[in-house]
Amino acid sequence: MLENCLFCKIIRGEVASHKIYEDSKVFAFNDINPQAPIHIMVIPKKHISGLNVVLEEDEKILGYIQVVISKIAKRFPEMKNGFRVINNCGVEGGQTVFHIHYHLLGGRIFNWPPG
Repeated sequence: MLENCLFCKIIRGEVASHKIYEDSKVFAFNDINPQAPIHIMVIPKKHISGLNVVLEEDEKILGYIQVVISKIAKRFPEMKNGFRVINNCGVEGGQTVFHIHYHLLGGRIFNWPPG
C-alpha cells in the first residue's frame, strides 16, 4: 500500500468509508458521489495504480475481484436483473484515484453508450 493513496488510506481505516465487503484481498465501500441508487467501489488491497500497469502476477487478484463483484451484487435484490461494472484507466479514461478500482452500479436501468 502507498502512504498517500486515498484508497490505501481507506483500506487502512485512516479515511472513513461505509464498508460493504472486506476480505484479505479486496475491500468494497459505498462511493461518496453515487451515480446510481447503488454505487460501490471495489478495490484490491494490493496497490496497483491502473489497468495500464497490470502485470501477469496481478491476474489472480483481478480475476478474484470479478468473483467478489458477483458476490456483492447477489446481496442486493435491486441488481437481480443486472448491473454495470466500470473501470476508468488513466486521465483521459476518467480515472481520478490512481489505485485500480471498479465501480459496481445498480438499482436502475443503464443506457448505452455510457459517456
